[in-house]
Amino acid sequence: MKSMIIIPARMASTRLPGKPLADIEGVPMIVRVMQRAQAANIGPVYVACAEIAIKQAIEAAGGQAVLTDPNLPSGTDRIRVAADLVDPDGQYDVVINVQGDLPTIEPKVISRALEVLESSGCDISTLAVATADPREIEDPNVVKAVISFAKESPEQGRALYFTRARAPSGDGPFYHHVGLYAYSRAALNTFCALDPSPLELRERLEQLRALEAGLSIYVGVIDSSPEGVDTPDDLARARAYFKDIDHV
Repeated sequence: MKSMIIIPARMASTRLPGKPLADIEGVPMIVRVMQRAQAANIGPVYVACAEIAIKQAIEAAGGQAVLTDPNLPSGTDRIRVAADLVDPDGQYDVVINVQGDLPTIEPKVISRALEVLESSGCDISTLAVATADPREIEDPNVVKAVISFAKESPEQGRALYFTRARAPSGDGPFYHHVGLYAYSRAALNTFCALDPSPLELRERLEQLRALEAGLSIYVGVIDSSPEGVDTPDDLARARAYFKDIDHV
């Protein structure tokens, strides 16, 4: 399958204003994310910007950026618009959505989403990490994926549901959902044409729109969750991480 990576980015952030351009050891955060995505080596990387300042930062670093309407309702809508702008003829049949606040994401994690999409033939793939942490299991801010695994494929399975609640019940592992997606181009277009669904609105989880519409989502299990940057403390940890690796 021919894939491209698109990173949605906008300056508006209530907890960390101007987040995409936050300095991480001399490099804007959105550039760090772009570099990680490029290192996955699975297709061209574009940043779908809501503001010109982000586009300028990406282009100054030698990257490719496309300006999109700042009023688009979600990052998923932003990547769909960007995909149509950079590839109007549909030469790329997979679009991978990497969030712009994951500067320490491992390139192999991005590649894993593509592997799951290709091997399963699903409409959308995503990732999850097994967790036994009671705090994570009970925390409504940690989304849990309910997955049906085939015996012959314990490392990936079909998503039955996503929830903020503790689920499923009974003995066994819980799976902390990682919000990175690979879409077939057709599924991305279908998804963005749908109205928000009842369960999506109730749980405040966009991926439930796809499940309610009958789109298939498969989940690949990875070893650890990439750390997002949402707060000043998160940013400090990201800076410490790059301070260590940049000076090795």
